[in-house]
Amino acid sequence: MTEKYEWRKFERSIYPTMKRPTITTIPAQTFITLTGQGDPNTAPFGDKVAALYAISYAIKMAPKKDIVFPGAFDYTVYPLEGRWTLPEGYNQPTIDKTQLLYTIMIKQPAFVDEQVLAQAKTMVKEKVPAELLAEMKLTTVAEGLVGMLLHVGSFDTEQEDFERLDYFLHNEGYERTEKAHKEIYLSDFRRVAEDKRKTLLRVKIAKNQQLQDLL
Repeated sequence: MTEKYEWRKFERSIYPTMKRPTITTIPAQTFITLTGQGDPNTAPFGDKVAALYAISYAIKMAPKKDIVFPGAFDYTVYPLEGRWTLPEGYNQPTIDKTQLLYTIMIKQPAFVDEQVLAQAKTMVKEKVPAELLAEMKLTTVAEGLVGMLLHVGSFDTEQEDFERLDYFLHNEGYERTEKAHKEIYLSDFRRVAEDKRKTLLRVKIAKNQQLQDLL
C-alpha cells in the first residue's frame, strides 16, 4: 500500500461524524487494551491513556527507526476508545465515578500481532511503566449491531444525547442489550477545549420483537 491509510476516510460507517443517530454492524476489530476501575479524572487513568498512545505511535513510527514489521504500511493512528459500565447491582441515582469500570483501547491495523506488540513494548519501556506494559493486551472485539451518534461538548453533558439515541432506537424498533456503552474520542480530550470535544457514543442493540410486531 503506497497511499497512507486514513481511518476517517475509509471507515466512515464505523466512525460517523454526524449528530444524526445511525445503526450499523461493527466487524471484529483488534485493539491494544488496558482495563481499570475509578474516576477518569485521576492520574492512574491518565497514565493508561498516555501508555496506549505511546505504544500505538511507537508501532506507527517504527520505520523511522529502521524497524519494519511484516505487512506494515503507513496509516493514521486510530482514536482512543473506552468501554464504560458500572458494577453488577449498582443502583445509585447518580453515578459515582470511583465505581466506573472501563476498558480503554486503541484499534490497530491488521499487521499488528502478538510479536509486533511484544517488540513495541521493548521500544517504549523507558516511557511506559512496566506494570502497564505487563497489563497491555491485544484483544479482538466483535461489537456487532450498534446504535451511535456524535456528541459535541463536555463528557458531563452526554446524557441528553444518550436519551436522544434511546428515543431514536425505540422508534426504529430496537433496544439496548446491555448497560455498558462505548465512547470513541474523535478529539484528543487532553488537548481540545471541553466545549469542542467530539465523542462518538455507541451502544449494543437488538431488535425489540414486541415493537417489531406492532410496526
